[in-house]
Amino acid sequence: QVQLVESGGGLVQAGDSLKLSCAASGRTFISYTMGWFRQAPGKEREFVAAITTWGSGNTYYANSVKGRFTIARDNAKNTVYLQMNSLKPEDTAVYCCATPKKPYILILSRDGYDYWGQGTQVTVSS
Repeated sequence: QVQLVESGGGLVQAGDSLKLSCAASGRTFISYTMGWFRQAPGKEREFVAAITTWGSGNTYYANSVKGRFTIARDNAKNTVYLQMNSLKPEDTAVYCCATPKKPYILILSRDGYDYWGQGTQVTVSS
């Protein structure tokens, strides 16, 4: 059973930084895309960033976070991170990490992910 556990959320002011972590267990970490998504109240869950855990670790970002957020992996710790800088009030959401069942597939759409964490709340005040 694949389990994903997020941590690191909190309440910050606009312009501050936060670093989220997602610890994975239940299968080999390497070979699967890891993604971060977020869902704000009243809105659909949206893609934030993704990283491949094989090879050089290619990264992908939503336009809304490009240049401010950085996704990274630590294969030895089975953990993926999301460093969030220059936070804005519109970044307020529950952030979840996710991963697909199939290996070696790059997926950016939320429909392609099969396993999800419970999420961690990020609140950015103005």
